[in-house]
Amino acid sequence: MSAQATELSPTAGPPVAMAATLPDRGPADRISALFWRSPNVLLLLLLALPLGWLGVVYLGSLATLLLQSFYSIDEFSGLIVREFTLSTYAELFRPQNLDIIIRTLVMAASVTLGAAIIAFPIAYYAARYARGGWKALFYLGVLLPLWSSYLVKVYAWKLILAKEGIITWAMDGIGASFILNAILSIPVIGGNSLSTSYIGTWLVFVYIWLPYMILPMQAALERVPMSMLEASADLGASKGQTFRTVILPLALPGVIAGSIFTFSLTLGDYIVPQIIGNSARMIGQAVYQLQGTAGNIPLAAAFAVVPIIIMLIYLSIARRKGAFDAL
Repeated sequence: MSAQATELSPTAGPPVAMAATLPDRGPADRISALFWRSPNVLLLLLLALPLGWLGVVYLGSLATLLLQSFYSIDEFSGLIVREFTLSTYAELFRPQNLDIIIRTLVMAASVTLGAAIIAFPIAYYAARYARGGWKALFYLGVLLPLWSSYLVKVYAWKLILAKEGIITWAMDGIGASFILNAILSIPVIGGNSLSTSYIGTWLVFVYIWLPYMILPMQAALERVPMSMLEASADLGASKGQTFRTVILPLALPGVIAGSIFTFSLTLGDYIVPQIIGNSARMIGQAVYQLQGTAGNIPLAAAFAVVPIIIMLIYLSIARRKGAFDAL
């Protein structure tokens, strides 16, 4: 755009109109004008790096993992046979491998259920009653365990659950050691101590993943309108009926959103079962040992594909239930 400037001559005569000249635009101005005229170019440049990382590093590694699962290993030489076969997946249905998958699924489901039961009253109180400083204290209490090291927490729990730990000491002090012994004597889930039993593994998993269940649940409960609770009370519904017919259905997306974290993280974890619990393996341990000690990368890849398939099914169900709106 050009502007007109008027210059008066020192001698008599009409004013003379002269065109003002603007400085030449530099490279930065031209690039800015290009982005202004073509916002899609700017968006593409902003997303290029993260999309490249996602496509090459993340999806590329998953594709490599899937490809490795269709190979097999020569039992005589121990070398990988790079020929397409489904025999590696068939090995997953062997009794010892199928036990690992079932054991992991049961543990993940029980951890998710336990975390949901413990988290619901905490999230409900935070959503309905906590205000101001109390709500800030709630968030601090929920997030504070996440600030410490994962390994430190697991090893701390190992000491707490050990036979000489504080729980055994406290139970002996109040004369209730027979209750602990009765729990540890339960078949399958019991053991010599809490630190070498499935009960101890479950306790540690619930403690570590509990914040991931509380926060989505609390966000979903805050979206429940008070007017619906008041309408339920006006219609004569009891507190139990209001909970079953109003609060729980509306909070269900938050529960499912939290379960995505607890369920998936338990499926793939290998550190907690390795430190807490007995020698029975879970999927994460199997993958770690097969690709490391045993060197059976195809079977390790096949094991790793199992949680991916399970979570794809789980996420499709969660999406239909509106769980992503509570994340």
